[in-house]
Amino acid sequence: MLHLGDFNDLEIAREVSIGFYLTSDDGDLLLPEKYRPVGAHVGDIIRVFVYRDSEDRLIATTLEPLAVVNSFAALTVRDMGAPGAFLDWGLEKDLLLPHANQRQAVRIGDRVLVYVYLDDASDRLVASAKWQQFLSPEPFEGAEGTSVQLLIAEETPLGYSVIVNGTHAGLLYGNEVFRPLRVGELLPGHVRQIRPDGKLDVRLGQAGYDEIETAANLVLAALRDRPNKTLPLGDKSLADDVYRRLGMSKKTFKKALGSLYKQGLVELEPEQTRLVQGE
Repeated sequence: MLHLGDFNDLEIAREVSIGFYLTSDDGDLLLPEKYRPVGAHVGDIIRVFVYRDSEDRLIATTLEPLAVVNSFAALTVRDMGAPGAFLDWGLEKDLLLPHANQRQAVRIGDRVLVYVYLDDASDRLVASAKWQQFLSPEPFEGAEGTSVQLLIAEETPLGYSVIVNGTHAGLLYGNEVFRPLRVGELLPGHVRQIRPDGKLDVRLGQAGYDEIETAANLVLAALRDRPNKTLPLGDKSLADDVYRRLGMSKKTFKKALGSLYKQGLVELEPEQTRLVQGE
């Protein structure tokens, strides 16, 4: 069975002047000459991505799109038209984001998180920016502390909405993020809390010491960048000052200081931290 919007392993049935025809249970389809793999011959099995061209014909390509069917991805608006926005997904024919599938009006150049699916009525691949409705309704199969992959979906007043392991909604709090994040970034993280409503609070990095190590490395880098190797932050500094300078919570900062102090890397004062000479 041919998988539209995904990769397929198909046999080269015959060669023509414009490329190869590949055989499938849904009939032969063209692989244009410009996508011909070097050294390929009739009878070979090759891996191709299958979609519909501008005339709605099934066609194959060896290009790798930025998203496949039934997946989330952050794509850029390339053009606008009567049916909606056209997204650049790495192929010659852009992916349609219909007006009905937009949460808000988009403009050329916008980067939008979407879900790619096969529309049953038209048998065409389309995108939806209403990505929440494609998340799993089932309880998350994991516990607090479980390592996960986080896809940054959008920035919110609290931080960032994320998609956890491609299936569930999560929230990454802004005061626990060390740098600005970009929609579409895929980052390692872990589950901090499973809420009663089933949604997940998450953090970047692995649970436990790795989180402290990440913060400690950030503090070290900040110290080394200072001309006098001294940071005007310490145990008694205000939480807002810590977050403004380092982008981390005061709790995380204190844990990082404790780790660095135990390693003999810093000298601590109530409102400043000094790098030990020689570091």
